[in-house]
Formats: sequence, C-alpha cells, structure tokens
Amino acid sequence: MTSEEQIMKMKKAITQALKVMGDRFGSTEADVEKAIDELKASMQPAPAAAAQLPQSTAAANAVA
Repeated sequence: MTSEEQIMKMKKAITQALKVMGDRFGSTEADVEKAIDELKASMQPAPAAAAQLPQSTAAANAVA
C-alpha cells in the first residue's frame, strides 16, 4: 500500500468516525466501536510495507 493509499484510508476512517460519533441518537455502540476499530486499522502500516522494511534495511546494511 502506498502512502497515498494509506492517507486515503485514514481520511475515510476519520470521516466515518466523525459521522458516527456526531450522530448521538442514530448511532449504536456497535457503530462507534466499528468506527474506532477502523481508525486503529487505518493507522497501522500495511502488512506488505512492514514486510518490505526489514529487507530494505538488510540491503542497506549489505551495501555498507
């Protein structure tokens, strides 16, 4: 996932969380919990990016 895709995912999650939490009477506890979980997930690095990070670090160490 590129950084632009990550930013879009975070923006979508934040917008949804604001919508759910701003609607006090129309949102259920489950809606709020789901919005919070999506926010947390959007802030985590993508698994592919996390897997690539150690490889690039190892390559940098090999060059040095």
